[in-house]
Amino acid sequence: MQLTKIGHSCVRLHAKGITIVIDPGAFNPADVLDGADAVLVTHEHFDHVVPDQLRAALADNPELQVWTNPALAAQFADLGGRVLAVTHGDTFEIGGTGGVPVHVYGEKHATIHRDIPLVDNVGFLVDGEVFHPGDALTVPDAPVPTLLTPAAAPWLKVAEAADYVREVAPRRAILIHDAVLSDAGREVHTRLLTGLTEGPERDVVTATPGEPLTLG
Repeated sequence: MQLTKIGHSCVRLHAKGITIVIDPGAFNPADVLDGADAVLVTHEHFDHVVPDQLRAALADNPELQVWTNPALAAQFADLGGRVLAVTHGDTFEIGGTGGVPVHVYGEKHATIHRDIPLVDNVGFLVDGEVFHPGDALTVPDAPVPTLLTPAAAPWLKVAEAADYVREVAPRRAILIHDAVLSDAGREVHTRLLTGLTEGPERDVVTATPGEPLTLG
């Protein structure tokens, strides 16, 4: 599998000849969905999905399919089942039998503040290799070789992020969800998370946007 960080919480995965884009939100280029065979969206916030942009991509590519949580899927109910609702515990294969398997974990967004209602949030374990939690600290009940780890968010403390990596115990943690940081802040968060979680059996990786990483 190849993983390319696009920006913020968005990554592009390429496996078994299939290209998957996860969380193509507003902090990404307008062409983020070009060439995608499938899109996975964890939740409805603007930094994870732009509905008009997703609709345009679906109109341009009749073969494109989207998997997301029920609340967001309901916003696309007019598209005849091309935006599919999934919930915790569901499994599916992108590309049909022999394609890329995906296991769904999680139900709700992490708490930002008690006055802000929680929205649906699902995480995706793709091909048994990469777990994208969206905006939650969901711990799958399966091994996670590569954890896409939120680095900074209104709902997250560095201590929580570090403990999350330790609990999931991946071989590799790739830092995402960092558009809210300045360059200096990104360096600070990266240094702290690396120092708190990296070890002989785990690497902490800062992916350069646009540069593919080979996993596995």
